[in-house]
Amino acid sequence: MKLNKMIDHTKLGPAVTKDDIDRLIEEAKTYDFKSVCVNPIWVPYCQEALEDTDVLVCTVIGFPHGTHTINTKVQEAEEAVQMGADELDMVINVYQLKQGNEDYVRAEIAGVLKKANGRTVKVIIETCYLTSKEIALASKLVVEAGAQFVKTSTGFGSGGARLEDVRLMKDTVKDRALVKASGGVRSYEDAIRMIEAGASRIGTSSGVNIVTEGRKHSDTDSSY
Repeated sequence: MKLNKMIDHTKLGPAVTKDDIDRLIEEAKTYDFKSVCVNPIWVPYCQEALEDTDVLVCTVIGFPHGTHTINTKVQEAEEAVQMGADELDMVINVYQLKQGNEDYVRAEIAGVLKKANGRTVKVIIETCYLTSKEIALASKLVVEAGAQFVKTSTGFGSGGARLEDVRLMKDTVKDRALVKASGGVRSYEDAIRMIEAGASRIGTSSGVNIVTEGRKHSDTDSSY
């Protein structure tokens, strides 16, 4: 797969403007990224702007802390789909995971998956707050709930994607789910290291820089 089609071109945050979103959309069109990842309020606008392309519209659920109730996350997912979202990136309740409440975490993932109605769901486990044992447990729960991806980070926590965490996640899910590395992936070299560690998708606001750097490497398209 080409590198550009492994990138979720991302613009999230409380102060994002329409100009920011317009720039994100145009960059996604120019570089043919896999998706744009935006806050829910921008989903209809992005969907309309990208309807004649194969760039998907991804949005976030329970973002950024994951402390919404299950019902709230389920309602968010339902509304996001109604607005036209193609993919959903949801944040788990980290507290419940750390308390060992496996049924709760499975239930919230399953609830979002049901409302996703077949759309790809990427489950953010926020690795910066977890031990290695907890990362493995969270990854296992993602598989058991039936989600397509386990994702490292929101980018709003105390840290982002780390190679050792991506490897652990991939080792845990094997071929039963995919891994998305997100948070702090800013260069071509960063992206390639994450892919080699097991990531199938990269969440980044530096997609243009990554692909531009990648074009300097003659084997980019043949390798990824």
